Amino acid sequence: MLADVGNALSKTRVLLALLIVAWTAGCGSVPPRLPAIPEPLQVADGVYMFQGAKGEVDTENLGRTGNGGFIVGESGVVAIDTGTSRQHGEDLLAAIARVTDKPVRLALITHTRQEFLFGAGAFRARGIPVSMHRRAANLMTSRCENCLKTLRRQLGEAAMSGTAMFKPDIEFEASHAIDAIGRPLEVLYFGHSSGPGDIAVLDRRSGVLFAGGLIDNQRIPDVQDSDRPGWHKALDTLGRLPLVAIVPGHGPAGPASLVASVDRYLTELEQRMAELLQAGVALSEIAEAAALPAFAHWDRYDSIHPRNASIVFLQLERESMFK
Repeated sequence: MLADVGNALSKTRVLLALLIVAWTAGCGSVPPRLPAIPEPLQVADGVYMFQGAKGEVDTENLGRTGNGGFIVGESGVVAIDTGTSRQHGEDLLAAIARVTDKPVRLALITHTRQEFLFGAGAFRARGIPVSMHRRAANLMTSRCENCLKTLRRQLGEAAMSGTAMFKPDIEFEASHAIDAIGRPLEVLYFGHSSGPGDIAVLDRRSGVLFAGGLIDNQRIPDVQDSDRPGWHKALDTLGRLPLVAIVPGHGPAGPASLVASVDRYLTELEQRMAELLQAGVALSEIAEAAALPAFAHWDRYDSIHPRNASIVFLQLERESMFK
């Protein structure tokens, strides 16, 4: 009888262990599977990019949707944008170290979007200064504490471990040259354009432009923080530069014609919203009436484009009222 009880207890323990394993495999407490250390894509001699994932922020891509990159000079490296989290920043630094043993001298942040910002802690922990335009830094200070809270809620504490707000080590206000790595680079600022403090980084040696928030490729650009006339003006200036390739803020690297594709989207968006305003369409109907079929295949069309349409419609309505 005792043997029967012992056998029953053993079976119960086995069954309980199997249930625990099954429950653990399916529950939300399992730490997220981190993406592999990103593979840098060579754009030109000494110029590399990290291409972000497409789509919305989720626990599969861990919010790593923005592009980054780095430029290798004779005496060091300049990193461009720092990733979504402290761990993302660590992974970018590990990937750079696989390409070169030269030290990272500086990290430049091109604009105030969460997928470009919060890896800065990994760089600063290694004594690498982080540089931003003053207006971009001010925007980050004013609202990105909330961005960080949202990311923690979306991705979980494990994915965002060690990630914190920061103050840039260097703030600047104008275009300037960088000669920290034995390879001259140009930081380009055009005033308020795609966002306040948005910059681009040009390596004239290769003709490669890191465009940050100014240009996306096959992805709907976000007008939320933009000054549209300033953005058009900036794109016009970029279109006159002798560019060989562009690393956009999102999407794959592409030719200089990416400048015109973004400008075309903005122009057609404005024209369509002007038509709807003239026709007396109500704001509540704008999202449905704002279709631009030529851009429907671009990433985030279903989410960003309707918001863009509402923003531009309200701006044009306000401009019309004040006229």
